[in-house]
Amino acid sequence: MRKVNNIIMLAAVVAAGSFSACNTKPALKGIDTANLDTTVSPKADFYDYACGGWMKANPLKPEYSRYGTFDALGENNREQVRELVLGLNRDAAKGTNEQKIADLYDMAMDSVRLNNDGIAPAVADLVTISETPREGIVNLMATMPGIDVFFGTGVDADLKNSSMNTMYWGQGGLGLGDRDYYTDDSERSQNIRKAYITYLRTIAGLAGYSNEEAARIADNTLALETSLAQKQLTRTEQRQTEKLYNPFSVAELVSKYPALKLDNYFKAQNLDVDTVIVESPAYYEFVANTLGKTDEQVLRDYMISSYLSSAAPYLSDDFNDARFELRKVMTGVEEQQPRWKRALSVPNSILGEALGELYVAKYFPESSKERMETLVANLQIALGQHIENLTWMSDTTKAKALEKLNAFNVKIGYPDKWRDYSALEIDPELSYWNNIQRSILFNQDFNNSQYGKPVDRERWFMSPQTVNAYYNPTTNEICFPAGILQAPFFDPELDDACNYGAIGVVIGHEMTHGFDDQGRMYDKDGNLTNWWTSSDEEAFNELAEKLAAQFDSIIVAGDTHANGHLTLGENIADQGGLRVALTAYLNSLNGAEGEVIDGFTPEQRFYLAYANVWAGNIREDEILSRTINDPHSLGRWRVNATLRNLEPFFNAFDIQEGDAMYRPEAERVIIW
Repeated sequence: MRKVNNIIMLAAVVAAGSFSACNTKPALKGIDTANLDTTVSPKADFYDYACGGWMKANPLKPEYSRYGTFDALGENNREQVRELVLGLNRDAAKGTNEQKIADLYDMAMDSVRLNNDGIAPAVADLVTISETPREGIVNLMATMPGIDVFFGTGVDADLKNSSMNTMYWGQGGLGLGDRDYYTDDSERSQNIRKAYITYLRTIAGLAGYSNEEAARIADNTLALETSLAQKQLTRTEQRQTEKLYNPFSVAELVSKYPALKLDNYFKAQNLDVDTVIVESPAYYEFVANTLGKTDEQVLRDYMISSYLSSAAPYLSDDFNDARFELRKVMTGVEEQQPRWKRALSVPNSILGEALGELYVAKYFPESSKERMETLVANLQIALGQHIENLTWMSDTTKAKALEKLNAFNVKIGYPDKWRDYSALEIDPELSYWNNIQRSILFNQDFNNSQYGKPVDRERWFMSPQTVNAYYNPTTNEICFPAGILQAPFFDPELDDACNYGAIGVVIGHEMTHGFDDQGRMYDKDGNLTNWWTSSDEEAFNELAEKLAAQFDSIIVAGDTHANGHLTLGENIADQGGLRVALTAYLNSLNGAEGEVIDGFTPEQRFYLAYANVWAGNIREDEILSRTINDPHSLGRWRVNATLRNLEPFFNAFDIQEGDAMYRPEAERVIIW
């Protein structure tokens, strides 16, 4: 079903039918009324009305900084995967996926061995780092798993020739993850930097460095990372895709910036790279100068901190505890996850498709995939109707948009071919960390092996058990793993209005990403090219700026505002998903009246189901962290702010001027 012509044919056949149509009609089940807080009026605060009951019934556990319906489904999936892992044969033949999964999990669970080993698994690498001269640093960065400094490289589709893979060079090397933690002078950011210094000193001390050495390592690291952060692009600037596409020949970069030795970097990885797409030339120049002029000891200290921080989760408990203390300050979480959850996340990531194959065999019936195919087809036709009816877009651009829509590649449940893990060797005789290093190199080699080759459009970028979905602009594909195709997002026993309001909106959301502020810049083949008329582009940007301003005005905590430009793509997709999914649902009725269930009309159930997708509790520190680094708006605003633009929502709940949820028509923004 992944060929484009098949998808279009399927759409033509089933679009008029109901999603729930099948041989056996499921029992009609509506919204779970326990999720509601009826002491709140939907006209005053729809999020609290729709989700208040769920929020009260699911208070934050100490191990969570945020807990919502996504997390609840993730917990359920984690339990399912744990059952699969515990059931594996511990005598499985060496080299089998079963052996690799079981051994990785068991090594993580062996706290006695981990604590006895302490820093021992990392000592040889630390000695190597301490003895590396300036001219050897770039080679070390290329070959030693665990060193994540200065920048990152990786193979991906060429944005302007999407059928072929090329090499990218991007900014990186910040232990705190985001530049704003280093450049912001708020009290909170200062406290995070203090906690980071404490963390770096602690893990250096645990690694055997003296107090004086540990203080030097930490101080040098923060100073160097701060200088890097000041030259890096903000997350909002990184959304300006066209500006990130800067191809250079490797020979040109080596000639202009010899200190970086990029040719040696790739040779050390057994790669013959002729061209690199540099995402930030100004940052590249700064890194080259830094590598050439910074004191060697400072460079080594920086690498030591990075290496130890990478290794910490896979060493003894005291390293894990130190890492958690930093996370507490950054997110407000109170308690570390139990060991089995941390242990499970490793094979679930490294051997994701191997576990996914077991997962779908047990938990994902073929009937769910068939129903999703029907639903996706219905949404695809509905989005086409929206495009055709736009008043701000010309017929010329509409034709191109419809071509792109009809060219969507749809992936549902699981891949048709599973990834080959035979080259990855997991040896329980080695330490846990050393096996993780092998896994890092395995994935690095796999990614590098794609350089210069045609893009594999059958490849998945999420494992089947993942509770999420994605749109990939360079392959023009939407992907819905089996993990998200469960209640409350997808439930065969729910009526159509609820399913369209939940998983239907998720589908519409991913489709709309093809036409958000970033996705719209790619054509039907996934190439970064402008297929818009100048007047249509101007009209789109005007609407997008108004939507960004709506979210900029939201106060998320204290005096901190949301970032409407960072979250613009997701906000456009949320609105598009809601509008398109409702149209698809109404189409499925074929003019008939939807049934009232538990006193709620179909339209009311649709919007309540959508809100329930984003039900959750969150700590203030996590709110502030996500406002810095998350391109998604907070759940409350994905509901309240988005719905306040939609006339059908006002009609469903009789929201009138004067109600808090009302937005005057002149201030509303409708894009897709």
